[in-house]
Amino acid sequence: LTKELRSRAKHPLLIAADMERGAGQAFGGATGLPPLAALAALGDPDAIRKAARLTAREARTLGVTWALAPVLDLDVDPANPIVGSRSLGNDPAVVAKLGSAWIEACQQEGVLACAKHFPGHGRTLTDSHLERPSVRVTRHELMERDLVPFRAAIKAGVASVMTAHVAFPKLDPAGPPATLSMAIVRVLLRERLGFDGLVVTDALNMRALTSHSSETDAAVAALFAGCDLVLMPTDVDATVAALNEAVADGTLDSELLLRSQRRRLKWAQWAAPPSDWRRASTFDVASGNDLAERVISAIRGEVAGLGATVELCVVDDDSDTIGAPSRDVLAASLRAAGFGVRDPGPLAAGAARLVALFGDVLGGKGRAGYDPQTIAAVNEAVAEAEREGRRAVVLQFGHPRLAAPVVAQTVVTAWGGERAMQEAVARWLARRRGTLAERVTA
Repeated sequence: LTKELRSRAKHPLLIAADMERGAGQAFGGATGLPPLAALAALGDPDAIRKAARLTAREARTLGVTWALAPVLDLDVDPANPIVGSRSLGNDPAVVAKLGSAWIEACQQEGVLACAKHFPGHGRTLTDSHLERPSVRVTRHELMERDLVPFRAAIKAGVASVMTAHVAFPKLDPAGPPATLSMAIVRVLLRERLGFDGLVVTDALNMRALTSHSSETDAAVAALFAGCDLVLMPTDVDATVAALNEAVADGTLDSELLLRSQRRRLKWAQWAAPPSDWRRASTFDVASGNDLAERVISAIRGEVAGLGATVELCVVDDDSDTIGAPSRDVLAASLRAAGFGVRDPGPLAAGAARLVALFGDVLGGKGRAGYDPQTIAAVNEAVAEAEREGRRAVVLQFGHPRLAAPVVAQTVVTAWGGERAMQEAVARWLARRRGTLAERVTA
């Protein structure tokens, strides 16, 4: 598809995809990676670089020239429903260091990186997919903490910045979201911070914008504020027509749009050409698998002593959420790793019970933690096994801090429910049982 698009285009194209968790986040068959928070928890900048290199190399094989990552929002509040495990942490200096490492490694492979979501989405307690958040801390606090990673990214040469659909009254008293704010995009980002790369909006179809205006009006306002590109309009033709009309009636300055066009062309020409999928390095893929296993840990108790057969009980906090990863990988992966797997019932008598708890950070979910009914189901599954004299191990596919209400002697955290993490948990458990050789670090 990307090859066909290029063949039809009159100018070099920028082809982008969300790749915070590797190319596998957007493309089946590509390598999925742990969430950024999990990689940051390793305390190893080389792990961040390795993830970025693999992401960029696979992006190029897919014809993608622009990875919409990394997230540079600080993980300030555990109640934030949309940042959490996507963030590199809550220390501005650490996020700046690791984010810059990701950006540099990605762009060394010829793929544009994107620092998001400027000037920071980490303090919000509402999901911008559902409503417009407002951050009311002081300008000084924002400048000295939230903007630190973005300053570092600009210094590292990041190609692009994505704006947040979040209002910052202390930065722009008029109260528009950053995406539509000239004070934030043109004055703060462009003039004060000196950024001359691409500025792209977050998705236009999010309720933070559409609850206050039409998508077409938002697109015009975003370009007027200083953005170069608008992301994911529902009706592309209507958006293009609105932009053309805004130029014709003088709402948008044609010179402003020409500057944006020159930026887009510059970075499209800068991007490395697609590489051959057949040359994709098996070493890189092994490296990605290694990273996935490295981030897994027992945050409570030990997992030694699992038998050859286990009972698998799945509790999914995201069952009604659009965009949740498939949960059907774990059982097959456990079998591939040498376990016999039984569903709950008489055939599982005597086997240790694995309680797989899924709960990802997802747009539109609207909350950070697990639903109380989810926790109740997990705790009952654990208690039932213990009443029967069996061992219960909770496999938590989410941020480890969310496991606090889980009542279990043994809890293993895998940070996220992507296919890659389900497969990695199965291998991790098998190695501790001795049915797989110890991994060799790639």
